Order: sequence, then C-alpha cells, then structure tokens
Amino acid sequence: MTSFFKTGPGQYGEGDVFIAVTVPQTRSVAKAFKDLPLTDLSRLLESKIHEERLLALIILTERSKKAGLAERKTLHDFYLNHANRVNNWDLVDTSARELVGRYLEDRPRTLLYRLAKSKSLWDRRIAIIATFHFIRQDDFTDTLKLTELFLNDPEDLMAKACGWMLREVGKRDEAVLRKFLDRHHSKMPRVMLRYAIERLPAATRRAYLKRA
Repeated sequence: MTSFFKTGPGQYGEGDVFIAVTVPQTRSVAKAFKDLPLTDLSRLLESKIHEERLLALIILTERSKKAGLAERKTLHDFYLNHANRVNNWDLVDTSARELVGRYLEDRPRTLLYRLAKSKSLWDRRIAIIATFHFIRQDDFTDTLKLTELFLNDPEDLMAKACGWMLREVGKRDEAVLRKFLDRHHSKMPRVMLRYAIERLPAATRRAYLKRA
C-alpha cells in the first residue's frame, strides 16, 4: 500500500499513514455516518491516517450530490478551507469533480486558474480533475486550457491526470481530442500522450507516438 502511494522519503506521499482499510469498507462506513457534522469531518481531515481523510471526503462528496445550492456552497467552501489535507491523488480524484467541478458549473471558473498556479501538486490536480464534471456536460474548454498550462508541469501525476481528462474528452468528441493532439502532441510528456490516446484506434496511436 505504501509503495503504491509513494510514501518514501522525498516522495509525494511522504508521512502518510495507512491502516489497510479497503475503499469499499470506507464507503460502507461513510454511508453509515453520512450525516456526520462538519466539525467531526474536520477532525477526520486533520488525521494522519489516509483512510480517515478519504472517509471524510467520501461523506462530503455524497452529501454534495444531494445538497441544495446553499449547502453545496457550504461544502465547497469547507473543502477549499481543508484543501491542504486533500493531499494524495486518490483523495483528489474522489472529491474534486463533485465539490469543485459541480459547484462551478454555472459560476465563473477563475478558481481553477488560481489553483493551477499553486505550488501545491494537489491544488493543481484539483483544478484539472474538477473539469471532469464539465466534460460530462460536453464542455471541454477549461480542460483544454488547463492542460495547455500544464504541458510543462514537472509532476508525473499531473501528466497522468491531464492525459486522463483528455481521454475523457475524446470519448465524447474524438475530433476535439485529435485537434488538441495535432497542436500539442510534440510538447506533451510521453505519459500524458499515452493516456490521452488510449481509446483511439491502434494505427492512430502509433502515428501520434511516432510523431511525438
């Protein structure tokens, strides 16, 4: 588990503590404690134990899906106030689409570009993963703009996240993906390109990799 999440000295998950609770088990606990007060969720997010932070984020995410506008804003603000505790890739991927992306659906998206400039890898990953919600509404603009900003990001986890989002764009509109790739494939990190082209025909994949 610790090797999977890179918890060694100098690695992105250094210091994270795992207790070998599975995600299905965590989701079961979240369902049982879905109405836990924000004060208790705050304590969970401050925990050194990874699964306890994940538990809090699952509860917040599931609660947001059923919330009205006022409560959704409260949950969004609470999430951002604790964003420094959303500090591993699975924590971001569990929460950002709902707690940031859905909240911003009908709002200005300047927050995403502020997060994109952050020195924190996790803030930047929140920015791009949040756009998954927009992709599902056939709105690709922010995904493509942010990916352009992240083409030279030094973190492998950002290259993978951007490639994943590009692949999701391609599932819904292959022409949009190909247009982006035609412009940027030569500047994309190899791992980003590989993720992005995963669902394209084999011959097309080979052509992009050969030209990169």
